[in-house]
Amino acid sequence: ERAIARHEVREIEQRHTVDGPRQDVTLDEEDDVVIIYNRVPKTASTSFTNIAYDLCAKNKYHVLHINTTKNNPVMSLQDQVRFVKNVTSWKEMKPGFYHGHVSYLDFAKFGVKKKPIYINVVRDPIERLVSYYYFLRFGDDYRPGLRRRKQGDKKTFDECVAAGGSDCAPEKLWLQIPFFCGHSSECWNVGSRWALEQAKYNLINEYFLVGVTEELEDFVMLLEAALPRFFRGATELYRTGKKSHLRKTTEKKLPTKETIAKLQQSEIWKMENEFYEFALEQFQFVRAHAVREKDGELYILAQNFFYEKIYPKSN
Repeated sequence: ERAIARHEVREIEQRHTVDGPRQDVTLDEEDDVVIIYNRVPKTASTSFTNIAYDLCAKNKYHVLHINTTKNNPVMSLQDQVRFVKNVTSWKEMKPGFYHGHVSYLDFAKFGVKKKPIYINVVRDPIERLVSYYYFLRFGDDYRPGLRRRKQGDKKTFDECVAAGGSDCAPEKLWLQIPFFCGHSSECWNVGSRWALEQAKYNLINEYFLVGVTEELEDFVMLLEAALPRFFRGATELYRTGKKSHLRKTTEKKLPTKETIAKLQQSEIWKMENEFYEFALEQFQFVRAHAVREKDGELYILAQNFFYEKIYPKSN
């Protein structure tokens, strides 16, 4: 996979060299843009990313998957430096859409003047854990032939919780908070109140938009309205595309009320759910100020501000 990835990169760089070197060329402001989607596992991230892949040729931007060893969301300090340098100075890949299971990285710490645009999607924490539990055992319809880590384990999620299994323990809920919190040690201390507050701070101050899995179409619609350079045509593609939103975990059995109630007794669930509710409220706030509903359909509001009383008057 690494060899193939390097070959693809060389091909693109050679193609740009043939077209004309860009190293000393100043990019147009519209093209000097990078989006980072540091996707949380099992939040419909593959479904959304497929939309970006389907649109990249038409809308003329590059999509790059950040593939970390063993899907480790925390980068080494030297890899953080490499990644920041790549994202900010790799002109051949701009405009660029980077995606991968990587926790939030603060580019300002590295002296970067123009930071990338962060986006993300979150999901109800118990639903996310249930989906991930069955995904590890049965996979999904996206790559049905791929052998998964827990393949052969037939134990249901309910049985796992009843037996106090490790794969369904409340500690496994602790994922969305550290993904938004970042690369600090405290972010990955399960149950840290500081990590929760930092994740909230980053969501509000460092993320352009954070959607929810349950309302993914509205998330796509808002992105298309706000960032058409990347997402022009995304809403129609989501609604009509054959593959963009069809990935489903196989053999998933919904947990019982008793199982859910048991998990909800955990302080970890309470914190992850607090973060999810916080993200949901913010998303609904943004949506309420961007769209209106008519005949059961949402439509984007036109520009609702203008300039007046412009002085001094021109002759």
